[in-house]
Amino acid sequence: MELPKVVGRFIETQNNYDSKAYAACFTDTASVHDEGKTHTGKEEIRQWIEHANEAYQSSMQPLNYEQSGSKAVLTAKVSGTFPGSPIVLKFHLGFKDDLIDSLKVTG
Repeated sequence: MELPKVVGRFIETQNNYDSKAYAACFTDTASVHDEGKTHTGKEEIRQWIEHANEAYQSSMQPLNYEQSGSKAVLTAKVSGTFPGSPIVLKFHLGFKDDLIDSLKVTG
């Protein structure tokens, strides 16, 4: 499956637990909505993913990718130390200037 560079980096940095490089995939004003909370800006996103990495040690395996204009949905199998692992999640992505500007994670 062919992925845009930023999506490939997003997956790679998640799987390497590199929270700084993960946050660098996002715009300065990006927002992430996950588990009922919204995190805005690179620093909040870095803190969120750093906490999630420590708590869940999750990695993702892309299953499907569909993009239309500046919006995309990445479907991935996510494995980690959380109840019910592995699960399939959808990552709803919005792009701006070749970076991720919005991310919403759904089950």
